[in-house]
Amino acid sequence: MSISNNNSPIGFFDSGVGGLTVLRRFKDALPNENIVFFGDNAHVPYGEKSKEQLIEYSKDILKFFRSKGCKAVVMACNTTSSLIYDDIKELYNFELYPVVQSVAKVLAGLSVTKLGVFATKATIKSLAYPREINKYNPNIEVIGQYCPDWVKIVENNSINQNVDIIKKDLDLMMAKNPQKIVLGCTHYPYLLSVLSKFAPEDMFIDPSETFVEYIKRDLNSKNLLNRNPNKPTEEFYVSANPRQFRDSARLFYSLNQDPILIKF
Repeated sequence: MSISNNNSPIGFFDSGVGGLTVLRRFKDALPNENIVFFGDNAHVPYGEKSKEQLIEYSKDILKFFRSKGCKAVVMACNTTSSLIYDDIKELYNFELYPVVQSVAKVLAGLSVTKLGVFATKATIKSLAYPREINKYNPNIEVIGQYCPDWVKIVENNSINQNVDIIKKDLDLMMAKNPQKIVLGCTHYPYLLSVLSKFAPEDMFIDPSETFVEYIKRDLNSKNLLNRNPNKPTEEFYVSANPRQFRDSARLFYSLNQDPILIKF
């Protein structure tokens, strides 16, 4: 299938259910768009993978989106945005939206001097958040912290059983006195109900809202918005465990049926 018109779908991908936090906001902002979502939960967590592995996974996923005729693809994953966006951005003929680079300018405009970032090991090691934010505002100190268990807690739908682990990671960050904390992994907004028990909820920033507004403006400027009033379509695919994906997704997105299992 080739890209035909504005009605062509938009692809979303992440290592699992985390990308649904972005998709939910996207559907609120752009309800007419057709969607193809791929959760690569066979390889979760991405934050533990090498750059070479992430490039391999992403190329397979992006080829799949090309076969579906996608007009744009949203990298709803901080890790791939941080590590491999520059390596793959010129390889495809659709718009490609990376979350970290897209929200950095807005984060740089915050009235803070010390900004915390919770993220995966790969995102923290890449220094993508401080690098991109300091391009626009070198006066913000960006404090990155790796949370080794959070993605698995969300994927396994075991948040209530792991409150102590979540609080321990939060306490480490709070000891550094950040004024705001970015939830720098799309899985982490699932934990906001726990985090807000131990710190003010308005301390935490979910970048997906800013990210979606950026995508909306850009699609509009490129005349790629879907103007078709017909009911939009949604397709969900995973690389493993369709039923578990559906169960874990419920907090952020209601799927009418199990996603389709596909292997590359």
